[in-house]
Amino acid sequence: MSDIVTVQEAVTAFEPWLEPTDAELDAIELEMPVITAEVELLDAQIMTLDRPVSELDARRIRRARRRVLAARRELVNRAADVSTSGVGA
Repeated sequence: MSDIVTVQEAVTAFEPWLEPTDAELDAIELEMPVITAEVELLDAQIMTLDRPVSELDARRIRRARRRVLAARRELVNRAADVSTSGVGA
């Protein structure tokens, strides 16, 4: 009979290159309003999975979709402002 051995060190080993860079963290922070809006939309959709959609549920989903679209629009506009701010300088 062979012993079962855990590979704790291999699983929990710390490698500095596994951590996100500052640029990646900045990108996540910039996209956080979109991520939050998409999570809210998903929550609204999940609530309607096991029951008929009421008028309140439909409004909640519509509002959540609008928030997602608005957050995406803001993100794209910010990215466009950043990319064009260096033009002509």
